[in-house]
Amino acid sequence: MIFIDSVLVYISYKIAFYFRFGLHVPNYEFEIFNKSKGIIIFIYLFIFYIFRLYDRLWQYAGIDEFLLSVGSGTIATLITVLYTIIMGSKIAFGVSLLSGIFIVFLTSAFRMSFRIYKQISNLLENKEINDKKRVMIIGAGSAGILLIKDMKSRKSMGYEPVALIDDSRAKIGTTIAGVKVYGGRDKIEIIAKNKKIDLILIAIPSLDNKNKKEIIDLCKKTGCKVKIVPSMCEILDEIPFKSLKDVEVEDLLGRELVNLDMEGIADYIKDKSILVTGGGGSIGSELCRQIAKFSPRQLNILDIYENNAYDIQNELKRFYPKLNLKVIIASIRDKDRLDKIFEVTKPDVVFHAAAHKHVPLMEDNPGEAVKNNIFGTLNVAQCADKYKVKRFVMISTDKAVNPTNVMGATKRVCEMIIQAMDKISNTQFVAVRFGNVLGSNGSVIPLFKKQIAEGGPVTVTHKNITRFFMTISEAAQLVLQAGAFAKGGEIFVLDMGNPVKIYDLACDLIRLSGLEPHKDIKIEITGLRPGEKLYEEVLMKEEGLTKTLHNKIFVGKPITDDIQKIFSDIETLREIAEKGCDEEIKSCLKKIVPTYVSKEYSEAAQTIL
Repeated sequence: MIFIDSVLVYISYKIAFYFRFGLHVPNYEFEIFNKSKGIIIFIYLFIFYIFRLYDRLWQYAGIDEFLLSVGSGTIATLITVLYTIIMGSKIAFGVSLLSGIFIVFLTSAFRMSFRIYKQISNLLENKEINDKKRVMIIGAGSAGILLIKDMKSRKSMGYEPVALIDDSRAKIGTTIAGVKVYGGRDKIEIIAKNKKIDLILIAIPSLDNKNKKEIIDLCKKTGCKVKIVPSMCEILDEIPFKSLKDVEVEDLLGRELVNLDMEGIADYIKDKSILVTGGGGSIGSELCRQIAKFSPRQLNILDIYENNAYDIQNELKRFYPKLNLKVIIASIRDKDRLDKIFEVTKPDVVFHAAAHKHVPLMEDNPGEAVKNNIFGTLNVAQCADKYKVKRFVMISTDKAVNPTNVMGATKRVCEMIIQAMDKISNTQFVAVRFGNVLGSNGSVIPLFKKQIAEGGPVTVTHKNITRFFMTISEAAQLVLQAGAFAKGGEIFVLDMGNPVKIYDLACDLIRLSGLEPHKDIKIEITGLRPGEKLYEEVLMKEEGLTKTLHNKIFVGKPITDDIQKIFSDIETLREIAEKGCDEEIKSCLKKIVPTYVSKEYSEAAQTIL
């Protein structure tokens, strides 16, 4: 188009010379023009570019595009005339003026030719298609016009708009978007009959219930199929946006898609019996979805919460009807029940995702955290050893690194159990450690969204607090991949990318909701909670870090040496937990996990900050 515009500008000047001087144009006139033609052409092209004439689809051009084309050509002509005057060019004023008129006409005509060509093509195609449904549209407003344009542009839909109905007297008899307005609502029945209408569309989103009923009653007399455009609220909230993807928090992270070694994963899952503890939870259920893709011989989902287990059961039955699925309601605290489950299901691989994970709740209920996380894990691990499970993969957390809370300390003990069990068992015991998962139950994202929906305030514990994030599907896929790399005793560490400031995340979520932080939604700083860190760590200093075959999975070397002491300390912890003394439980945890920093230290740090 730039090339053609350049040619049209040049041709317009040539024509203008002949109009001004007749057939015998003096040679010196052309010589004067030739000296300035480069600048003149550049002026026109630059103005056209400024007015964005080169980034439009001219086959859909309307009056706005036409006026833009004329306006930009006129402005370019005026600038060119000023240029010739200022620079003292001897190009005749009449030539400059005439050439401007020709340029405006030719460039506009050239652009409008795309629209004319499309219209002719549409007419020709419409003549070739005789089986289209003939449509009457009630309402010659914006909604009706949009429907007409949509039907004309998407001929494959098989609809042909042939009549418009509108109660506005000013519109009756006019043609809008190529379709005639035949009359008001009193003409619906007769026009439907005369025009052999197949479908009537009521396209008045603002229509009140009384008028809507009257029009529908009239339409029912025609025997045609009737559809109605929803109200404006429904259009904005539902209809057009069903096919659109909202910008999600996942998009803000900019994380790449996970590439998996499908063969390696299939080798240890396909045609195997798989057990997922905590299979109804956020991570556990996503693990089940991913595992189902690899056609296990049997997928066993174990969970204490029946509602979550029921939901994932129905979902998997719907999407994987051939999957051999068994859902078990049980607690990992119940060793006898676990023993029977392992005896019946005979799992080849166990993914252990069951755990209490909410930091503030576990801080106030340390006995429950110990019983469920530590002794529940020990129960599952011992059953895995007893029934000769080939591979055991435990889900851990970055909060296990230099823990400052009970939950993190219990998960670190779980890692120690896994490493200890690996040394005395033929089962390959491994743990996979990662940070926060977007959208998981109890995570900060659903909380922020709920607070925004309620009008605020959004609560952030500290303006500088950071966390690592990854999506649920990414975490589950990498857990499966890490399981394929397992040799025994490893703590696999997932690449969480860069830490995200929670305060910035809150601001982004507010903006994604179409609101402004602090203006529409207040952000309230509440102070660090007991046991909460300003930042999370993924790897303990003494572990070291080595690469695996996957660029997002690393492995820390085992650091558990004194196995007997670990089990002895755990039994001591069991006795203390049974007594229910919170402070004694925490003291015992500190002895087992030397890197565990007390709640008091955390509160002191908060005071300093």
